[in-house]
Amino acid sequence: MSDWLLFLLPSFIWGTTWLVIKFQLGVVAPEVSVAWRFGLAALVLLGWSALSGTRLRFGARTHLSFAFLGLLQFGLNYVLVYLSEQYLTSGLVSVLFVLMVFWNLLGARVFFGTRASAAVLGGAMLGLTGVALIFLPELRAVRAAPTLVTGVALAVGGTLVASAGNLWSQRLYARGVEVVPSTAWAMLYASLSVMAWCALRGIPFAFDLRLPYVASLAYLALFGSVVAFVSYLTLLRRIGVGRSGYTAAAIPVLAMLTSTVFEGYRWTAAALLGMGLVLAGNLLVMRARAAAAGAPAAGKAA
Repeated sequence: MSDWLLFLLPSFIWGTTWLVIKFQLGVVAPEVSVAWRFGLAALVLLGWSALSGTRLRFGARTHLSFAFLGLLQFGLNYVLVYLSEQYLTSGLVSVLFVLMVFWNLLGARVFFGTRASAAVLGGAMLGLTGVALIFLPELRAVRAAPTLVTGVALAVGGTLVASAGNLWSQRLYARGVEVVPSTAWAMLYASLSVMAWCALRGIPFAFDLRLPYVASLAYLALFGSVVAFVSYLTLLRRIGVGRSGYTAAAIPVLAMLTSTVFEGYRWTAAALLGMGLVLAGNLLVMRARAAAAGAPAAGKAA
């Protein structure tokens, strides 16, 4: 596939998964839906790895690292995302995940001693300002809809956990572990850990056989968790981490557009300005990272 297609595919898929999650809410508990999703995705990735001859055997210590990564990146993170979408539109949840840029920078500084350039810090601040402007109308409506606070708290918690997962994966991959098999094991451990939590809490392992639930589960597991991931990894290998990261700028825009069409999100002048700042902040951060890695200009990214 061309680099353009490898860029557009994960951007489009990850930009729409926020909305598709809405079809998972209702009959089945959010925690159980997360377990089904990543259990299915793990089986697909493990089968793929086995057929392609990828090494799947690792030591006990490495498996513990996989389990911790899965708990953070695919377990608790997504449980919080699914729960937050019970209170917020999918687009707003996706925009809140721009905060991960800030948490990643802070975590890299604290745990790895990595200093961020002025351009990266400036981009992060632009993104934070944009998020605040997008949520300005929502904050004004808090008294009328106090559950908004719950939704925001859950989503922000998800960004913190996801950022912790990113930092842990950086440590894991520094040991030379391959990304696809480690992700497959992490997804499997995430599914098992969420199932264990549901069993302890007495949450029923329900399943909705209606088409919207089954189709959305298949889309999230196969496309959102496998196809987009592998496409992104292929793009990363071809053009580098700096330029492939531009998907982070496209995803919230697509998520907000789908939320506008299907959830009736209403744009305000402040929200439009905020989205512009979020996009500019993401592009500034990615451009700075690409330059630091010695990558070509951003205009030639895809």
